[in-house]
Amino acid sequence: MDTFTITATAKSYPKLPYEDIKNDILGKRYCLSLAFVGGTRAQRLNQAYRKKTYTPNVLSFPLDSTTGEIYITPTIAKKEAKKFDMTPKGYIGFLFIHGCLHLKGLDHGDTMDTAEMKYCKKYNLR
Repeated sequence: MDTFTITATAKSYPKLPYEDIKNDILGKRYCLSLAFVGGTRAQRLNQAYRKKTYTPNVLSFPLDSTTGEIYITPTIAKKEAKKFDMTPKGYIGFLFIHGCLHLKGLDHGDTMDTAEMKYCKKYNLR
């Protein structure tokens, strides 16, 4: 059974150990779909499912307790990376970690911040 897939409608995205990160945070049995999308699609998803009008950098949707989806918008991530003193590649990895932690049930706060730092360090994301 395939528990991890990547699709992309965005022009490009960095090569990172996404499946290893997924397995580390969510476990090998968790079924995750990762999609790299353009700004228009991301904004439409955000509007439809969260009633928010801005273009997000990352969206995560739990489908059930063992299945979820993450959408990352590389164009937004590339623009935001400098604000966080990260490379675009490192920041996209950070966003993936952030999405996985949400799927695991974490909310924004100290526990999530600590976990994000731990995984960014482990996977050498800067």
